[in-house]
Amino acid sequence: MGWVYLIGASIAEIFFALSLKYNEGFTKLIPSIVTAVTGAGSFGLLILAIKTLPLGTAYAIWTGVGAAGIAIAGIFLFKESVDIYRLSSIALIIIGVIGLKLFSDE
Repeated sequence: MGWVYLIGASIAEIFFALSLKYNEGFTKLIPSIVTAVTGAGSFGLLILAIKTLPLGTAYAIWTGVGAAGIAIAGIFLFKESVDIYRLSSIALIIIGVIGLKLFSDE
């Protein structure tokens, strides 16, 4: 069940980061509410995940999926640059996350 919580936490983290862009310094109500809810949800699910998963593995995967997810979202939603260095870096993050999952004790 820890992995399910961790996946949920990671997805919530992506939405949390996206909502930061849209709430414009907490001046827009709905995006600000989304920021608060997804941030709390992300942390809450991470707390549940680390009850059964190793802390280092869970935290690294949580941040890695969040970082890669928001970088990919930035490419599609905000027309951020798409060059070989950026794509290679995202790929390395994804490879690291997969490696942590494959070689985890859980």
